[in-house]
Amino acid sequence: MTEFGALTHLLPSPRIFAMSGSPIELDFNNIVVFQVVIFVFLILVLKPLLFDPMLKVFALREERTEGARETARELEEEAGELLTRYEGELRRVSQAAAEERDRLRAEATKLEAQILSEARAAATKIVEEGRKRIDTEVNSIRFELGKQSERLAGDIATRVLGREAN
Repeated sequence: MTEFGALTHLLPSPRIFAMSGSPIELDFNNIVVFQVVIFVFLILVLKPLLFDPMLKVFALREERTEGARETARELEEEAGELLTRYEGELRRVSQAAAEERDRLRAEATKLEAQILSEARAAATKIVEEGRKRIDTEVNSIRFELGKQSERLAGDIATRVLGREAN
């Protein structure tokens, strides 16, 4: 027997494929009825035991998936709002810090100018006091030199003249 010949018993009877205008005949025997009964029995038994729980699991999974997606969307929106608030606060703090820095810089400049002014005044005062002291010392030295020069002149005149000069 050929391969094709071995498979011919699996094909439906040639009466089904009749090409004439007559209706198609079907062999309807007890095996078909038995198969339908088994199918209905399995549907009735498997529906509450297998199909309904599986459908519930699928529905629950779908519900959880949608719930998780919704939660993720809400969290994303909340994160966006938090980021916007954070950036706003950061700008506000930056601006406040810049204003404070400018204020402190202005105060430092003012304090520096005040300290320099006081230092100049103190330096001027020290210089003036030094000049006065120098002037006083110069006058004192001149006075002493004047006295010494008179004494020296008298001593020189006494030595040169050999007698004391008045």
